[in-house]
Amino acid sequence: MIQEREAREPVRQAISVDEDLRPAGRPLSSGEIQGPAARALLVGVCTGPDHEFQIGMDELEALTVSCGMQPVRRVTQHLPWADKATCAGPGKVEEIRMLAEAEEADAVIFNNNLSPAQISNLTKLLAVEVLDRTALILQIFSEHASSREARIQVEYARLQYVLPRLAGMRRNLSRQGGGSGARSNKGSGEMQIELDRRHIERRMTSLRRELEKVSRMRETQRKKRTRNRLPLVSLVGYTNAGKSTLMNALIDYSRGLTEAQENDRHVFVKDMVFATLDTAVRRIEPDGGRAFLLSDTVGFINDLPTSLVEAFRSTLEEVLQADLILIVADASDPEHMMQMDVTARTLRELGAGSIPAIVVMNKSDQVPGNEPPLSSSRTDRIRISAKEGDGIRELLHLIEEKLDGETVQETVLIPYNAMSEARLLRQRAAILSEEYVQEGLRLNVRMDMELLRRYREYVISC
Repeated sequence: MIQEREAREPVRQAISVDEDLRPAGRPLSSGEIQGPAARALLVGVCTGPDHEFQIGMDELEALTVSCGMQPVRRVTQHLPWADKATCAGPGKVEEIRMLAEAEEADAVIFNNNLSPAQISNLTKLLAVEVLDRTALILQIFSEHASSREARIQVEYARLQYVLPRLAGMRRNLSRQGGGSGARSNKGSGEMQIELDRRHIERRMTSLRRELEKVSRMRETQRKKRTRNRLPLVSLVGYTNAGKSTLMNALIDYSRGLTEAQENDRHVFVKDMVFATLDTAVRRIEPDGGRAFLLSDTVGFINDLPTSLVEAFRSTLEEVLQADLILIVADASDPEHMMQMDVTARTLRELGAGSIPAIVVMNKSDQVPGNEPPLSSSRTDRIRISAKEGDGIRELLHLIEEKLDGETVQETVLIPYNAMSEARLLRQRAAILSEEYVQEGLRLNVRMDMELLRRYREYVISC
């Protein structure tokens, strides 16, 4: 092994590689990778602003780690525009080939989105697997999807990606031979690529039907929630901003739950991009506050493939039904403003830009000179640390203020022969206090105007 390493050393010296682009003090390979992992060479061709390009390369590294691969080196090139045949220039492609061989790379991953012809050409020239940013994200989604709905959505997006790239992926495009016997002289059969294309198109048609069923089921669930009059709060934000951690922290503040029940309702959390894809909805009942439903959706990222946005539209449309949106941002990330811009743009594209929102600056405990948990309720911006539990109570108060809108505080007396009305009131209103008296159950509640009209006959003067 020592002799082999020494033999490769001159090759490494001959290749100009941008090894120092990674942030100072942070190794390129992640400590999260355990055991043998596929080695990946990261490549980026910069045709625009250098700062945005560097951010994209950092995200590519995080995506590679999330996919279970080990990034071994970065190679970059600045061009006025990408090469039509190979994205990178011919000389740089040769450098990439030499470095991939020297580093024993199993894959070369481009931060750019490659055309089918580019992938085909690069695969032939580099003699290793070539992935672009879209293919890498699709691979992550395929590995992390756990529910039936998420698996259908990911498979549909993957087939959308594969269909125009069949020519580059198929090595053997020879036609099938004709049949035997009397029909053997009827000429060549169909090309294998044509059979593959038809198979994919049939599968996509089947998946579209499945997605339509899922969409109808979601619509039924939304109508049921509307009948129950429980407000819906949606968590959105950049991937790995801490949305799932925040959901778990809010679950811990729900009244009447044992520790076992809390753990059972917790959602999966891991410090990596796109750790969770499945939409989770939990009922939150804060002490002395109004109950609401909290939903967590797939995280956003810059240049999220259009096919994934379309495939996950039925999931993302949960945001359109929200009464309030919590935009979660990682306050410790130097690029959190850019990430918030991406989130705001995605919400506008979904048609959710006008829904009331609270900006939640998470991981604020990692920011030097941090502000108090609640900076100002008037600005609808709050600093918290979901992991440490700091600012969660203040956030719940802010959520209640936003959800209340036009609400009134009243005292109602529910007779004992109408206890079903009391159960319904507990579900839909914020119960401030309750007391069993001779005439029935006396409740001090905060309710909206619609509930007030229904319970007008039970309202009593204090």
